[in-house]
Amino acid sequence: MTISLVLLVVMAVMYASGIYLLLERSMTRVLLGFLLVGNATNLLILIMAGEAGVAPIVTDGVTAEEMSDPLPQALILTAIVITFAVSAFLMALIYRSWRIEQDDDLDDDEADVAMRDGISGVTSETADTSESDTEFGTRAEAAVSTARDLERSDELAAADAADSAIDSASVGTEHTSAHGEDAR
Repeated sequence: MTISLVLLVVMAVMYASGIYLLLERSMTRVLLGFLLVGNATNLLILIMAGEAGVAPIVTDGVTAEEMSDPLPQALILTAIVITFAVSAFLMALIYRSWRIEQDDDLDDDEADVAMRDGISGVTSETADTSESDTEFGTRAEAAVSTARDLERSDELAAADAADSAIDSASVGTEHTSAHGEDAR
């Protein structure tokens, strides 16, 4: 199996360019970078597949060595579909960003800048010190306590049923032994 040096160089350039574009602030460049990385991955799978052969259909006179492997072809088709879907999603994000801000560059968030600079005084979220950990307050607590009470009553009913079954089984064995003694 010989691998074309030109294909390897093209693949490496596509990966390098794609990663460079992915690290840009412009959403359009991110989309182009994602497309380049996706196509470079398809090229990598194609290179790794080896030499082209005949279609992988078993017929008379065709050996397995002459056939091409269908798995890389299936992987490439899957990669194309995934790249298309993510690209469509990125295009929708770009369109929405353009409609809202008339710009496709991403800006720094205040919390991100504060984290990068090591400032710990970010007050975007405050710690809730109340007893409740839900936004529903006492309604949720009442529902939880009712569910716990129902669970306890179910457990008690199951225990009572088990006790009564044991009692009836022991009474049945005493009754059988008493009749057995009468028969003798």
